[in-house]
Parts: sequence; C-alpha cells; structure tokens
Amino acid sequence: MNTNTHTPTTAAPTQANNTSQSQNTMRLEHDCIGTKQVPDSVYWGIHTQRAIENFPVSGITDGEHPVMIQAFATIKRACALANHDLGLLTEQQAQAITTACQEIEQGKLLDQFPIDVLQGGAGTSLNMNMNEVIANRALEILNQPRGAYEYIHPNDDVNKSQSTNDTYPAASKLAIIRAIEPSIAECEHLANAFHTLADKHIEDITIGRTQLQDAVPMTFGQEFHAFATMLKSDIAMLRAVIPHLCTLNLGATAIGTGICADLRFRKEATQQLARITQLPIRAASDPVAAVTDMSSYMHTADALQTLAMHLKKAADDLRLLNSGPASGFGELTVPARQAGSSIMPAKVNPVIPECVNQCCFMTFGMHTTVTWACSEGQLQLNAFDPVIVHTILQSIDMLTRAMSIFRTHCVEGITVHRDIGEQHAQMSPAIATALNPYIGYEEASAIAKQAAAQRKSVRNIAAESTNLSSQELDNILDPIALSRGLGQTCREHQES
Repeated sequence: MNTNTHTPTTAAPTQANNTSQSQNTMRLEHDCIGTKQVPDSVYWGIHTQRAIENFPVSGITDGEHPVMIQAFATIKRACALANHDLGLLTEQQAQAITTACQEIEQGKLLDQFPIDVLQGGAGTSLNMNMNEVIANRALEILNQPRGAYEYIHPNDDVNKSQSTNDTYPAASKLAIIRAIEPSIAECEHLANAFHTLADKHIEDITIGRTQLQDAVPMTFGQEFHAFATMLKSDIAMLRAVIPHLCTLNLGATAIGTGICADLRFRKEATQQLARITQLPIRAASDPVAAVTDMSSYMHTADALQTLAMHLKKAADDLRLLNSGPASGFGELTVPARQAGSSIMPAKVNPVIPECVNQCCFMTFGMHTTVTWACSEGQLQLNAFDPVIVHTILQSIDMLTRAMSIFRTHCVEGITVHRDIGEQHAQMSPAIATALNPYIGYEEASAIAKQAAAQRKSVRNIAAESTNLSSQELDNILDPIALSRGLGQTCREHQES
C-alpha cells in the first residue's frame, strides 16, 4: 500500500537525493511477514529494507559492484522486452520498465543497491532490490508515486516469468564476462611490455638457474619472453571461459521446471539478451541441471588462479633479480617508487612486485572460497552465488589494476645490468655442461668443481686441463651460442 499523496518528478535521477521525493516522509509497504515503513526518498521497497537490516556483515554493498548492478539491469530489460513481445506487459509498462533499466545500465541509482554482498537467500535480496528500484523508477516515469504497485508491480511485472534462481546467475555470469574483457586487455598490455623488454635484451647474456642454483646460459630476452608467453596462455584461458558463462537459464525459474513462466518466454528472453549484449547467449540444454551447475564459476576461478600464479612467478623473479644492490643478484633494477626504510638511508624496496604478490595471494584465497561455495549446492539449488560472484568480481578487478601498475610502474622502467649478467654467465661452473659431448660428464664435472673452488672461469680451467684448443673452447663455451639451442629468441617465434 502507499501513503503518499504528492506527485513525484519524472526527471531521470543520478542519485536518490537528487529527486523531488520528500526526504522526511515514509511510505508503508507490506510483504508476507507484515508491514514496514520505507523512506519515501528511496527507490527500494520493503524487501530491500528488511535485507539491509538482516545482513550488516561485510560492509560492502551490492552497489559497490557496478558491473553486477548494470548486468542485472540488462537482464531485466531483456526480460521486459520479451514479456512485451509475448503480450504479457503493456506498451506503457514495458517502456517505463526498460527506460528504468537503461538508466541503471548507464550507472545511475547505484546508491539504491545498499544490501550487503554476503546476503542469505541465494541472491533473492538483490533480485527483490532490483525489482523494486526498477518498479519505483518506472512508476516515477509514469507520474505515479513510488509504491503505487497496482500500476507496475516489482514481482508481478518487473519479475514476470522470472525467479532469483534464473536471473541472479544470469546477471552474475554477464557481469563476470564484462569484467573479464578489460582484464584480458590489461593482460595483453602487460604481455606486450614483457615482449618489448625481451626484444631489447635478446642478445644480453645471463645465467639460467634451477633450484636457485646456477644452470646454463640464457639471455635476458628469453627470460622476459617466458613471462609474456605465460600471460598469453592466461589470455587464452580467460577467453575460453566466456562461452561457458554465456549458457544461461532464463525462464527456468525456481528449480528449472519453468513454473510461473510463459512457455514461450525462455526462447524469447534468451534471444533478446543475445541481441542486446551481442554475445553468444544460449539457453541451457537441461534447465534443472543448470540451476545447480557451478562449473562456469569454477572455470573462471581456475583461469584467475592460473593468471595469479603467473603474475606471482614474474613478480617473484623480478624481486630476486633486483636483489642487492651489493649482496644480491643485482642483474636488474626495478624503478624506484618510494623510500624503503624509515631508518636505513637510501634503501629502496621492490614495492610494486610486492603489491602484485599480495593481490595474487588474495586471488588464491578467492579460489578457495569459490571452490567451497560451488561445492555446497544441496538438492535443487546452490544458495551461495552471492559470495561466489562477489569474490570473483573482486579478484578480477584487483588483478586488472595490479597488472596495470605492474606494467606502468615496474616492467616498462626496468634497467637490465648487462655486464653483471654476462659476468654471472661466464663465471658459473654450470657452463661446464657444454663440455660433456667433448670430454665426458666425469671430466666436465671435475672442471666445474675446480672452477668453483678456485673462483676461476670454466674456460680457464678447461684450457689448463684438456687438449681442446683455444678456438674450440671459445666456440664450445660461447654463452650466446649456448643460449640459442631450442630456445626461441624473438617475438615472432613467441607469437607463432
């Protein structure tokens, strides 16, 4: 019921307090539990009001995930268009509802989604919130007061032929797709930055290491190209999850049987959403299975965890190679971003790789959260979509920003110390490996051991203890030649 007697504005708002609705009056609404006062200044209704009071836990609201709110509004717009085309909504109702949806898709009214992201009810609270905001904004467009649900009802009209259990997962998957797209773009930028750095140092020798011990020569270019190649594989994994996320279940309603939905709605809503989004949206082949199938979320979490693993690998290696300046590897210097100590003068820490590492740790935690939540579906529903989509979106956003600062604040400004890398390669006993085909493993091992003990180069010890000529030793122990082998040494090979 509605207790207001004034006529509201029809102007499209950006925030609730920009409208002419009274900031002080209340309207009385009812639900299956009873009645409750709702501030007349807001677009939400009684269901949202109860949820605000029920879930004050994380301090993070649904509105703080704009991509989720906008995706949900897109879902509701597609459903409204489908209901109109099927003759289930009047032209006036459909026009007002779709206009309200488009305003939300444009980023308006985000403050009208105040429910905590860790809400019980499998997302019912956000679906109710969305229905109420759309309904009340649509009523305002029709010059009706908020709460006049006899004209446009949140459940009967905005939610027609729908349930939380088909619309919330659809919105979640669409939101993840939209969040992944800029993440893929940033991953490509970072991979290209490593490629550029690698091309610049493709002939600059260093020593490869295994188990943190000297191995065989390689180039800095090969080392940096490897980072880029791993990121390219991450891009492929992220792109591969999108088709999984495009399988939706609109019209399946509560448990997949389609109760309360027009039989034509499923096909029509799916087609409308595909047209709006220009994505290969398709209906799940088994609606009952799709209600509880969490595999698309797990595919996404797996791809994000792998990306985080590769970012951590690159950040860890850069920290090691940057270590020093006097007592570490000292083979490169990452850009100085800030003072590294409150007591040690001139100390500078690799703060950007350290920041990236922490984002990766958070992502590993996200994967654990998603795994637990996805495994907790009982019977015909998994109730934990809210924590799944929250942690995935949070992780995507965090990794996207982390890749941006990694590139701009670190990778693009790295200085490689060619002389130190070459010295490490020339003085490493492990270079004796190249002598194996000529003098055998045992004699090469003895040379390596002697070189390490005497802190001489393998080249000098081999000249003293073998019959190989100076020219032969130069050819055999040439670090650049040794680095080539099967290793790819140019961007074209990396991208082929």
